[in-house]
Amino acid sequence: MDVETPLQGKLLIIDDEVVAVENLTHAFTKAGYEVTARTTGPGGIDALMSGSFDVVLTDLRMERADGMDILRRAIELDPDIAVIMITGYATIESAIEATKAGAYQYIAKPFRLDDVRTIVANAMERVRLKRENRQLRNQVQEHAQESRIITQDAAMRRLLDTARQAALSDSNVFITGESGTGKELLARYIHDHSERGEAAFVAVNCGALQEDLLANELFGHEKGAYTGAVEAHAGLIEAAEGGTLFLDEIAEMSLAMQVKFLRVIQEREVQRIGSTKPISVDVRFIAATNRDLRNDVASGRFRQDLYYRLDVVALHLPPLAERRDDIPLLAYYFLKKIALRMGREVEEISSDAMDILCEHDYPGNIRELENLIERGVALADSPMLTVKQLPPILAERSVHVVRKRGENLPTLEQREREYIQWVLNYTGGNRSKAAEILGIDRVSLWRKLKK
Repeated sequence: MDVETPLQGKLLIIDDEVVAVENLTHAFTKAGYEVTARTTGPGGIDALMSGSFDVVLTDLRMERADGMDILRRAIELDPDIAVIMITGYATIESAIEATKAGAYQYIAKPFRLDDVRTIVANAMERVRLKRENRQLRNQVQEHAQESRIITQDAAMRRLLDTARQAALSDSNVFITGESGTGKELLARYIHDHSERGEAAFVAVNCGALQEDLLANELFGHEKGAYTGAVEAHAGLIEAAEGGTLFLDEIAEMSLAMQVKFLRVIQEREVQRIGSTKPISVDVRFIAATNRDLRNDVASGRFRQDLYYRLDVVALHLPPLAERRDDIPLLAYYFLKKIALRMGREVEEISSDAMDILCEHDYPGNIRELENLIERGVALADSPMLTVKQLPPILAERSVHVVRKRGENLPTLEQREREYIQWVLNYTGGNRSKAAEILGIDRVSLWRKLKK
């Protein structure tokens, strides 16, 4: 009785030499790999978009889409994937270019099949370890977040009350707020508190893809819809069936795409690229932007009818600088989550470090605070995150007057004097530049210095 060979991994082979593809497919299928083969570059890209793979074995020189195109698309779709280049035109320059772009290995023709087997096996093991580590980190992150929004700010609590009420309806929601304020997290919060919470939550960044790619991602395509579309592919709208589709950076969507997307909302149906048959969909839409879309509507950059379709329930996330009471709470939340993820025993934040964190303006909002805590945990040499682990520029910019126990609060005049001195030190004594930073003229600065 034959013993079934355990699955070694999913391998995609792309080469325009049919005989080479057939030989490699036979060898790796026999070795226990699940093999998908394509004989054109566009066919390989389409396979990447419609399936999942551990390792890609691709020829470098191909027409229409070469190995470098395959490499870039593969890493864009899956950062953990390993791409192995095969070429009969091996040069040091091409090897360096492929390695810099993220290729796992570079193999020159003619090659020994045993060598290729070894390289693929090693690549599979590396990908397996990377994915296991990523899965562990994601489990920690999911356990820590659970769509929770950490806040003790009164305005944020009122916002969450409104979000929970909105979740109970099936209305579209429009979220505004600066980058890094947590718009996707709020969208997940609404999804999880809705009747759709058990179904899929699908997110797409409208500003990260060109128009054609965004259309393909959202609407999908039929087999033969364009060169390389060798299989039908369902889009993200279909993937969100019964659940929620979150469209981040909706303001970046082109006017042509806006027209297509408006039809989806109005008709509750989607039409794949290359198809004439509409598919009914049951999806809730949540859109977000960091811009004032009313200005875009007024200037004609965004369709008014689409804006009103999306802006049924409007929620605005305030910047972190407007919810400073949340900074210590968020800082300790990130400290616990990141220390656990990194395996570091960092449990406290010094009072001086916390004062600096609380005084910072956070142009990058919550994402910036999380990055600062991650930096601190990575550099910490004790169980306490201190000022030493914060970026020096942060401490330098902080006009930091600490109220020590038993001392009176500094007067406004003392604050102003210290700030002016700090700005002068910052500009190296350049009074013209200091006056510009302070927002006053040189004469006013001279008077203050004389006083």
